[in-house]
Amino acid sequence: MNVLFVASEGVPFIKTGGLADVIGSLPKELKKQRIEVRVFLPNYKQIPQDYKEKMVLKKTLQVPLGWRNQYCGILEYIYQDVTYYFIDNQYYFYRDRIYGYNGSFDEAERFVFFSRAVLEALPYIDFQPQIIHLHEWQTALTSVFLKAYYQHHDFYKNIRTVFTIHNLKYQGIFPRSILGDLFDLQEEFFTMDGIEFYGQVNFLKGGLAFSDKITTVSRTYAKEIQYPYFGEALDGILRKRNNDLYGILNGIDEEVYNPATDPHLFVQYDDHSIELKTKNKIRLQEELSLPIRPDIPMIAIVSRLVAQKGLDLIVHVLDELLSEDIQLVILGTGERHYEEIFLDAMIRYPHKLSVHTFFDEGLARQIYAASDLFLMPSLFEPCGLSQLIALRYHSIPIVRETGGLKDTVQSYNEFTKEGNGFSFTNYNAHDMLYTVRRAIHLYYDKENWTYIHNNIAKLDNSWKASAKQYIDLYHHLLQG
Repeated sequence: MNVLFVASEGVPFIKTGGLADVIGSLPKELKKQRIEVRVFLPNYKQIPQDYKEKMVLKKTLQVPLGWRNQYCGILEYIYQDVTYYFIDNQYYFYRDRIYGYNGSFDEAERFVFFSRAVLEALPYIDFQPQIIHLHEWQTALTSVFLKAYYQHHDFYKNIRTVFTIHNLKYQGIFPRSILGDLFDLQEEFFTMDGIEFYGQVNFLKGGLAFSDKITTVSRTYAKEIQYPYFGEALDGILRKRNNDLYGILNGIDEEVYNPATDPHLFVQYDDHSIELKTKNKIRLQEELSLPIRPDIPMIAIVSRLVAQKGLDLIVHVLDELLSEDIQLVILGTGERHYEEIFLDAMIRYPHKLSVHTFFDEGLARQIYAASDLFLMPSLFEPCGLSQLIALRYHSIPIVRETGGLKDTVQSYNEFTKEGNGFSFTNYNAHDMLYTVRRAIHLYYDKENWTYIHNNIAKLDNSWKASAKQYIDLYHHLLQG
């Protein structure tokens, strides 16, 4: 089976969020399971030069874009047995940021070009995909263009499409006036059942309307987004496409996130040497100028500091939380409002709170390895990567039961000895605080604490099971 991934970012070339981790890991696992996978990405300025130097120019062509034709170079690079193609156009992709160019419809133009260029490039790469697997709004129009321009050509007529929503909140909405400038579509596509969205053009909605199958990144999120609270005004079309909507949980690359081999850690450990986490805690306390107390429960937050991550709950009870005998370590950047609140609290609680309003991968790994508990009370969470990494490093998660958090963290039951973390249901600050206090209480109950760690050791959050579900979906689609 030939599958083509199309995305706007991917590890190790370019990353702003969890999407890039998926694109860096899932194709590798599909290859292991005997699926031929290739990947298209934009050739951004920020891609490291040592990768660029190894890219091979396959073809140059002109891509139709409304009333104009634009240059497109197709570059090829094989990385860890996966073939990557990079769409090259310096005007669109050699910029200081990879996203955020909203003036004069420029952001729309860049990804209309990318989506169209992928389809134009296919006949020149010696690879005919049976399935094109699209990710996020930046690639969603590929499904629309395939239906509008290409489906009657022999090369394209049997290609099927899968569209994955990683976060429904980000949709790519632009004024209707871009239709005349960038598109040459018939009016049948600009309808309530197509790309029209309250008089504007919605790229992601195009992917929902015209892709053959739709997936999102957890089973619970697939259900949640069919209701108005989580549906971001697209719940109607998602309910309409219910029979074609699947929730497939993300995994993590367990070779990358492995405390037994992680070079960032002070002391490496595995499932059979969890006691070595204490040595990591002591070393991190020294580094962060916290009191050296191996016995104290250390709680970690490694997160974007934005409302989605449940920070309003933490802020609301921050003083009550810090009245407990704990240490709290926060790492992340985001909204200035939250950064200032946490930095101000660090002045008041210098022996309990350590705040770092930047992001450093090495420090993040050290925090995962040192911490006993990991706090992630998200307002909504399509899948979540941080709780999976925390589990891998035996930092026991405390989460709100939403999206992928509900699917990956089972609240511990002292009677059945089942569960791998702690959770609460309502978006309520004192429900969260109660759950934190319960976790702290069980931290001192060594028998139950050992049961939780033993349960975590049995988990498999790798991509293996998820890749199998994607393969089943691909087969189902082709047979359908």
